[in-house]
Order: sequence, then C-alpha cells, then structure tokens
Amino acid sequence: MDYYKEVEGKRVHDHRFGKNTMSTLARCIWVPCPVIIGAGPSGLAVAACLKERGIPSLILEKANCIASLWKLKTYDRLRLHLPKQFCELPFVPFPANFPTYPTKTQFVAYLESYKNSFGLDPVFNKTVVSAEFDDQCGFWRIKTLGLKQEETEYVSQWLIVATGENADEVVPRIDGMDDFGGPILHTSSYKSGLLFRGKDVLVVGCGNSGMEVSLDLCNSNARPSLVVRDSVHVLPQEMLGKSTFGLSMWLLKWFPVRLVDRFLLLVSRFMLGDTEKFGLHRPEFGPLELKNRSGKTPVLDVGTLAKIKSGNIKVCLGIKRITHRAVEFLDGKKENFDAIILATGYKSNVPQWLKVINTMRLLYKDHILC
Repeated sequence: MDYYKEVEGKRVHDHRFGKNTMSTLARCIWVPCPVIIGAGPSGLAVAACLKERGIPSLILEKANCIASLWKLKTYDRLRLHLPKQFCELPFVPFPANFPTYPTKTQFVAYLESYKNSFGLDPVFNKTVVSAEFDDQCGFWRIKTLGLKQEETEYVSQWLIVATGENADEVVPRIDGMDDFGGPILHTSSYKSGLLFRGKDVLVVGCGNSGMEVSLDLCNSNARPSLVVRDSVHVLPQEMLGKSTFGLSMWLLKWFPVRLVDRFLLLVSRFMLGDTEKFGLHRPEFGPLELKNRSGKTPVLDVGTLAKIKSGNIKVCLGIKRITHRAVEFLDGKKENFDAIILATGYKSNVPQWLKVINTMRLLYKDHILC
C-alpha cells in the first residue's frame, strides 16, 4: 500500500479535497489511480489494458480469490459455452493445447496465469457497500467492509465497475417452499449430479445452466424434471461445422438481424427438430433480436435435448405451489421430488451500492468508467 496515501483515524486536509471534506474514519486511503471493483475476467482485463499504457490501478474484490463466480459458484462439468477465441482476454490467447471449449479448471488456470503475467495484485475480502461521487471534493468515495467488518474508504478520481451481471443469486419465493422438507439449492451451490443418484430432482429454470444441470443429473443416474415456465430458444452449439455464435457474428457483418435469425431457426429446425413438441416453445422474436431487446440468451444445446426427446428428462409447466416432498404444477399435476435445484440465474448488485445521481454528467467528466 506504499503507493497510496493512507490516513487512519484522522480528517484529510489536502488541497485536492478541500478542508475537512472527509469525516473521521477508521481507515481512509487516497488512491491516485483508477479503482476497479471486481477481480473477475472483466476487472483483470481492464487492469491489464491500463498497465500496458503505464497506468496502475487498484482492484477491490469481495471474495478471497479472483474469478470467484467461476471458482466458487459453478458446477464441476462446466465448460465455456463459446469457443475459446471469443473468450480470451486482451494480449493473451488461450494455450494452443486447450480444447475449443475449455473446462472450468482450464479457464480458471488461464485467468490465474493472466493475473500473474501482468503482476496484478487485487485487494481481496473487500465488499463495497457504497460508491459515491463527492461534488465538494471532486472525487469518488468508495466505502468497503472487510472480513471482520472493518471499514475502509478509498478515495479516487476514477471508478471502474467490473462486477458483471452475475453478482448475486436470484432466489424466487415460491408458495410452500418452507414446507418441502428436502434440499432446495441454487445452482451456485450445485457441484455434481453424483450426490443425487437415484433421486427425483426438479430443476427450476430452462436457461443454459438449468439445461446443463439437468443433463448432468441424467448422466449421474438421477431422475430430473425441468420446469419450463417461459418460451425459450434452443440452438445447436455448432452448425455447418462452425460454432453457432461464431457463425452468427460473421453473418451479422453482411445481413440484418432478422434475416440471420431466420437462418439460425431454419438450421436449428433441421438439426434439432420441432422443439415445441417437447414443451420448449420458441419466443415471438428470433434469438438475436430477443437478446438485443431483453438480454435473454438462447440455450446452446450440449446434449440435453436428446435426453428430453428420449424421456429421460421430463419437461414440466410452471409451479403453482410446493408441498411436503411434492410439487403441484400449473396444469394441475402433482409429482413427488427428493430435491429442488433453482437454476434461476443471477443479477447485478451494482444498484445497491453505486450512488449516482447524474450519471450522464459524470460520464462526460470521465469520473466513472462502467
């Protein structure tokens, strides 16, 4: 911390702040470089880009490691859903011996190597509770809590938010959850289907995680059922010998979104058949247009659809209520289950702690990079 100016238990009297602009704190640190919140892939990439231009940075991370979502909250069989060339960070490609779709372990190793290559040294176990631009002193004040609830405030001219869209789990409240009497867990706590061998498991959510967890359960000799409440686009992971994502990006260089969507759906129908027959109804808008409109990502099938077609994975409608070791669905059917897995996704936590009154003005002044 020698690079930063630290003041403990005192008021800051500095021409850069103005007189008595800071209240008495247990610990206050002046940071003469950008503060990056989040040590995931985005935070590491931004720090590396700054360093390449001779600009140091300070990375604050709430967990005790980099890429905490990948390390701590993902299941064992996870791989990148997109080819590695679309997921590499600036200046450093994936090792040539990595497969097209690297495993979770390989991706984490790549990120660790990336961090070490650029000499990045995040400050771990720092949870940001508020970040607010102080008009009086003209700097960002970033308040954090440590493991022992100790308070630290970082003061900087620049703030970079790199926490991503998957910071906090989305856990819906379903009528009767407290009466179930069995395990109910979010996919962030799910590791392997081996723990559920021989059991009836209900997976709630039909995104990429829900589909892949259902497949993992099926391959582990569990009996999964999948709740499909909304419409969903299921596309093959690869088509015409190329990744569906890569082919889509190439086509968008030449054709409008709606025309590319028609092509993707036509090829998907030829390769996968009519998904509506199996309870997977397609949305009104095409996969790319829907992504642009709502942010909803299409499912890239890695084998789940074949298990649904064969009946090894059952598709269910939305849940009406949960009872003791059973679930009642919207169509009136009721089935018994040993466990429920919530594949209900994540959300950003930035609105909880980023206090910005006039974002456009701050963006114009280059006080925030988000």
